[in-house]
Amino acid sequence: MTPALSEIPAPLTSDAPSVLVVQHEDDAGPGLVGDRLGRTGVHLDVVHPWRGECLPGTLGGYAGLLVLGGSANCEDDEAAPWLPRVRDLIRQAVAEDVPLLAICLGGQLLAHTLGGTVVRRPRGPEVGAVPLRRLPAAEGDPLFARVPEGAPAAQWHWDEVARLPADAVPLLTGDACRHQAFRVGAAAWGVQFHPEVLAATTADWAASDGPAVRKAGGDPDAAVASVRSAEPELRAVWGAVAEAWGTVVRARVRPATTVR
Repeated sequence: MTPALSEIPAPLTSDAPSVLVVQHEDDAGPGLVGDRLGRTGVHLDVVHPWRGECLPGTLGGYAGLLVLGGSANCEDDEAAPWLPRVRDLIRQAVAEDVPLLAICLGGQLLAHTLGGTVVRRPRGPEVGAVPLRRLPAAEGDPLFARVPEGAPAAQWHWDEVARLPADAVPLLTGDACRHQAFRVGAAAWGVQFHPEVLAATTADWAASDGPAVRKAGGDPDAAVASVRSAEPELRAVWGAVAEAWGTVVRARVRPATTVR
């Protein structure tokens, strides 16, 4: 059974809440999400495992976990040998109600780790700014309650979640990709899209992935243009969602008691 949203995880005792950020690639950083989390007073501890930086064995001392996107398949441990450790951290976050935000590859890892299914998109990659639709459970959700119907979201993915874990709650959907946002438990969210991404990043991705996108029938230039056109709304909508997640993170933290 999915815990009620009113079931708030027990607070940690800390003066400086810190979130562990797993960044899988050089050009896939926390971006807008990271900027807006900073506004909530959350510190980001970004780990770059592809550079040889080690992920911690546990989430001890962290108030949240942010898992970013990347080009690897969620089961490709040979290409990304740090993925088993990421799966362990995801399991711990869900089991202990540590706030988790999992983006694109991160969302696929969340779904797959908990029993869902991730597949290669048969229609080719979904790229560009795509309008999303609210599902009933979005009403009252701490992150997505205020996301407007039809809000655009930046997309750049070849794989997608085909089946959610048994206890997952779907929140947002789209015409070309069914599972765009979902929640597991009281404090874990996965998204297929990129709330952290704006036009400059999609332009970088188009420069590197453009030939493959065109070969699959897509238009990378049109995708970048659509994200650029939607950028003001992307900043407003997904920046607010990032700040909402930061509020969830801070709700777990209480100032240390001063002994006199």
